[in-house]
Amino acid sequence: MAMKFEKTGEGTYLLDVCGFVCPHPQIYTKKSLEKMNEGDVVEVIFDNPSSGETIIQMCDQAGHDVLENKKEGNKYVIKVKKC
Repeated sequence: MAMKFEKTGEGTYLLDVCGFVCPHPQIYTKKSLEKMNEGDVVEVIFDNPSSGETIIQMCDQAGHDVLENKKEGNKYVIKVKKC
């Protein structure tokens, strides 16, 4: 189990934190956003249901836009635009 953060295109990133429990997905999301430029988008994939609420809360407090929040099978996907 390892956190995976990679650039998937111009201004787009993927952060896979499956297998991690709170507060790690939120911490990794915050650290990833710090490495990105304003306007970039990261797709966060995780499998701990309670992490979604804390990730969205952290994005709201930091002023980032949550573009998408969905469940795919046993995984959750949140897309965040850095503002």
